Amino acid sequence: MMNEPTAALRDAPVLQGLWESVRSGQQQILLSPHLAASCAFLTHVALCSPFLVLDALGSACQRVRSWRIAAGSGPPPSLRQWLECFCRVLFKYATAVLPAAALFQRLRSPNLPELAPSCWQLFVEVVACFLLFDALFFLWHYCMHRVPWLYRTIHQMHHQHRVLFALAAQDASSAELLSLLLLALISAWVLGCHPLSETLFHFLNSWLAVEDHCGYNLPWALHRLLPCMGGSPHHQAHHKKQNINFAPYFIHWDYLFGTYGTSMLHSH
Repeated sequence: MMNEPTAALRDAPVLQGLWESVRSGQQQILLSPHLAASCAFLTHVALCSPFLVLDALGSACQRVRSWRIAAGSGPPPSLRQWLECFCRVLFKYATAVLPAAALFQRLRSPNLPELAPSCWQLFVEVVACFLLFDALFFLWHYCMHRVPWLYRTIHQMHHQHRVLFALAAQDASSAELLSLLLLALISAWVLGCHPLSETLFHFLNSWLAVEDHCGYNLPWALHRLLPCMGGSPHHQAHHKKQNINFAPYFIHWDYLFGTYGTSMLHSH
């Protein structure tokens, strides 16, 4: 009779080899309490790089300029603005987010299971993480706008940018950066996700946050493929009006709470 681990291995042949290569000799790194915050920062910077190139090309290429969500928002940010933003985000991660996230990871005590998830389990866990994170983010974001003290002390710094650009997704107060990272970690922890599922969720979460703030309505953007998502036009309308579109990715919470607003494309 086939034992349980063998049966589980047969259910996850696609990902098992990948998971074993990741686990092999890397357990100390993977279990490091500093890994989550470090990867969050480095992934964010890497995913912002293509939009830095687009901003640079915008001055010479009409096609790139046509993708920007204009509506009177002005030209793309300069290289100096990018550099200043990078330094602010790096300082906040180094002084606040990294040590606090490390403490949370020590309390959480993650482990590395022997078996990889099946492709279906990976898909379900990632989607569940996004749905839970989207709900938690919506509630927290709504409260930060509705409670004056929370807005002034935590969220107001993020709204300094009238012209959005990719790196500005993480240009917020240390308290807000930490709260959003903890919401993402808690979402995966509450759902009991496999480390592979959690890693994929954090990567896609970083990408969608960058895309939300990029200032471009790209032809391949996810919100143009999935009508349940708001994307950059939806979030840019939030930065302009500040009393609509509180959900980060999906639009159903804003519809349910009556806070859905027309995107910048429709208003333009």
